[in-house]
Amino acid sequence: MGLFSKLGFKKTSTGEQHSAALHGQAIKYVTERIGEEDIVVGRGGSISVRNGELLLFSSDKILLRADLKTLDASYLLSGDGVILTAPNKDEDGKERKYIAYFVYYRK
Repeated sequence: MGLFSKLGFKKTSTGEQHSAALHGQAIKYVTERIGEEDIVVGRGGSISVRNGELLLFSSDKILLRADLKTLDASYLLSGDGVILTAPNKDEDGKERKYIAYFVYYRK
């Protein structure tokens, strides 16, 4: 058992656990991780959760449609975004890894 697991931290967590917090989250921009590189694929948008699916909207299109059961979601350490890894239902299950950066609102 490692130090982080003793403290209650998990390496990744399922999308089902974070779905309520992610629903309606405004997105500043989205990158896709391909190999070692992050490429900007969209600006603006939001995350929506409905009917057991997570939908990532950006640049007026759906980038990711994934079942919550197969989705791995983990927040960035800065808290400025989330890493979403899942098979994309719109691309016949092709594995995609997107990083969605949130819009910052001062509270």
